[in-house]
Amino acid sequence: MLFGKLLPREGNFFELFNQHGAHIVDGARAFILLIQNYADLDLREKYAGEVVSAERSADRVTAEVNRLLHKTFITPIDREQIHSLINAMDDILDLLQDATETLSLYDVRVMTDEVLRLGDLSAKCCERVQHAVSLLPRISQPASAEAAIKTCEEIDKLESDADRVMRGAMSRLFREETDVRELIKLKAIYEQLESISDRCEDVANLIEGIVLENA
Repeated sequence: MLFGKLLPREGNFFELFNQHGAHIVDGARAFILLIQNYADLDLREKYAGEVVSAERSADRVTAEVNRLLHKTFITPIDREQIHSLINAMDDILDLLQDATETLSLYDVRVMTDEVLRLGDLSAKCCERVQHAVSLLPRISQPASAEAAIKTCEEIDKLESDADRVMRGAMSRLFREETDVRELIKLKAIYEQLESISDRCEDVANLIEGIVLENA
């Protein structure tokens, strides 16, 4: 009992979630600028560096959450929910960085409309993730709980839109692309970008569970 009294209570988990959400949005916006300005090598390198910087910053937040979990006696929500949520959020930025690196490693020369559309949907998902996370400290309030659920539903819709775009992109790719190397490159990029919206949906599902258990 004495040991428990010496440990911090509550912690600043919600603030750390907000910080991580901000890094997700920073990384997503940098990625959008990267693919929109892909023909400009200097801008491409600049925005790629910003994606990497956002991912590293988010990693530090994730490490701090996991460290705090070991030190905090009473947490504001279930410990497993905290652990699952921060790691699911971290997966989003990992995929943004992976997509950025794949563009370079595969020497992708030209952005397709499908890459731009999937990138845009991914960025919108990331922005909604940040908004949903920002509502967590107030989910005991009915209005905030309802807003969080609505935002999660918006993420689900965006993920479905990304699925449709990817299916169309794959169909067109296999019908029209005659260069096997380009086909392999673009297929990998499409799949990575669609996976970003999948991870955002994972976060939305976790937040929905937290809201339903704690509202």
